[in-house]
Amino acid sequence: MNSDSDLQIAGDILEVPHLLQPPREHPSTVAEFAGLARSIAADRSQWEPLVRYDATTRWYHRLRTGPGYEVWLLSWVPGQGSGPHDHGPSSGVLTVLDGTLTERTRRGTRALRPGAQRVFAPGYVHEVVNDALEPAVSLHVYHPGLTEMTMYSARCAPRAVHDASAAPTTA
Repeated sequence: MNSDSDLQIAGDILEVPHLLQPPREHPSTVAEFAGLARSIAADRSQWEPLVRYDATTRWYHRLRTGPGYEVWLLSWVPGQGSGPHDHGPSSGVLTVLDGTLTERTRRGTRALRPGAQRVFAPGYVHEVVNDALEPAVSLHVYHPGLTEMTMYSARCAPRAVHDASAAPTTA
């Protein structure tokens, strides 16, 4: 009688080279970009010494680049926000590293705590704000690298397109 429970693997499956994929040097799928963000988040020594807080504007630092993608580190003091925006032709992964951020969309509002990730496609409109009393830090992966963003009014009507090739003003 054959059933799924009759299947057994003899020996070490890792010794069968044609079943293994070689590790990639750079991410290329949504899951790999989210994994990259999680691995950076898990290694505080990689990002924590770089963080700065600025009371007048959100601080940001490009942490890494690769073929077709960028990784940015952002800090948010209480009250700072991005304004409603999209990321032009870029997809992204937003990961909260420290503190709590609030994401607002047409569908509602959600609190994003450390470890929370938001994966978004081109054209996704949101606003990210630090509504908490403590500073927050977030990590952003953009693919392709962030080159433009559309800012929206509170009613989500297009307001302007900004070149963001030098630095993100977004979340």
